[in-house]
Amino acid sequence: MTDSATAPEPRPDAYSPFAHLSVPNTALYRQVMRAFVDAKERFAVHLRPEDVHAALPAVERPADLDTVAKALDSLVGWGNLRADPDTARVTAVEDFYRKRFIYQLTRAGEAAEEALAGYDAALGRRGALQAVALHDIVTQLRALLVLAADQSPDPAKTHLALDALASRFGALADNARAFMGSLQRTIDLHEVEEQAFLAYKDRLIQYLERFIQDLITLGGRIAQLILSLEADGRIDVLLRAAAAREAADATPEEAGQAEQEAYVRWAGRWDGLGAWFISRDGRESQARLLRGRALGAIPQLLAVVRALGERRAGRSDRSADFRTLARWFAEAPDDDSRHRLWRTAFGLHPARHLTVDADTLEARAARPVSAATPWAAAEPLRISPQLRRTGSYERRGKPRRVEDRQERRRHLAQVAAKQAAETAAARARLVTEKITRLSELGELDPTSFALFLQLLGDALATWRPGMRHTVATSNDGSMEIRLTALTDSPPAQIRTSSGTFRGPDHLIEIVDLTDGGHTS
Repeated sequence: MTDSATAPEPRPDAYSPFAHLSVPNTALYRQVMRAFVDAKERFAVHLRPEDVHAALPAVERPADLDTVAKALDSLVGWGNLRADPDTARVTAVEDFYRKRFIYQLTRAGEAAEEALAGYDAALGRRGALQAVALHDIVTQLRALLVLAADQSPDPAKTHLALDALASRFGALADNARAFMGSLQRTIDLHEVEEQAFLAYKDRLIQYLERFIQDLITLGGRIAQLILSLEADGRIDVLLRAAAAREAADATPEEAGQAEQEAYVRWAGRWDGLGAWFISRDGRESQARLLRGRALGAIPQLLAVVRALGERRAGRSDRSADFRTLARWFAEAPDDDSRHRLWRTAFGLHPARHLTVDADTLEARAARPVSAATPWAAAEPLRISPQLRRTGSYERRGKPRRVEDRQERRRHLAQVAAKQAAETAAARARLVTEKITRLSELGELDPTSFALFLQLLGDALATWRPGMRHTVATSNDGSMEIRLTALTDSPPAQIRTSSGTFRGPDHLIEIVDLTDGGHTS
């Protein structure tokens, strides 16, 4: 008898450990494999069929043990499990002739489960917009700026700083992509529960607004740091130092090629970072696109809330009606029922005042009439004057009470008017009669300050190396900001109710384009 502890595992054919995903009873096979993975985490090596049966969820557990035993045998055949004779329970000679096995995971089965777990985790990942990552990126860029000031930057410190920067930036990009995908699924109302959506709607909108503000303020700072590092080719020196650090362990014959490949890899990462925060070559930066996407998600979320309110109020929801109709088609017993449902739902039926009996249908079958036949050339139809004899048709029963929504409409109109007035006041507060300094704007209220940050972020996103003047327009095209850099000026301070905003002083001019303002 071969020792089960030392016997080599049979090599599965191709991708047979994934075969249980495309056969009937896939859910049972996944639960059985999950039981073995859980047992491995508890340091259990072998499981008997009754152990697997007890480990399955009670709701979906098979009634008999034979179903689990057949599933175990199938998984052994696919290479996910290995079966060894269970000699521990043999008490008589007859027991040797009975089919008793203990099962354990194979290397292929364990690798397949790890792959499926990673797939499930990536598929269900919701992601998060990380404002903390933006702060970390600013910190790493400042560290690189300090290293770039040295004529011969330290390769180890440079490599560590660039590696930390790439790691934080990669996490930010991945989470932003996952978050926007999950946000779109929420907006599209795919299997969303109404109460759960309404419960976290306000928190989600506040979360988006907070990240947008951080992206505006920190995005412009990151763009300036990137441009400072690219000036005079300083970043190229840092990238080559990091590439030399990576190629230090290569053989002398491969050192040159390894260093060049590492440099190309680091240069590509840096270009991706710059494209994320700086608009170049006629392409908008990814940060600007993300900000626009997040801003656009807020009214879309509010539209979803309105749709849910209309659904609760009894108004017709076209998508819900079509889903109900599709379910009726699927539940129809035969094609004749589906044809009747089609004619009823879409109105493709004869006029109600026209009578078509069996004799008429038989005559049409014997002498078909083309649809292109003019009415005057076709045989006449006998029309029953039933409607003229019975008069008008009235629906029976008590009419539905009409709900008075005047108060709600009045409240919504007041809220909309208040928001429009606040926006107009903020726009009027920011408009400058002439070119002025940033430090002379004075104290701003929260609405005016939020609008100012958006304009400032639009201007800084279009800044280029060597530029002293830039012009940008707001996303809605209602305002224009003209920004000119100053040298040897004290920092500007703008006071708000939440604190003091500080930054380099600039000459600024803000024009309201809706009042007839023009671009220069």
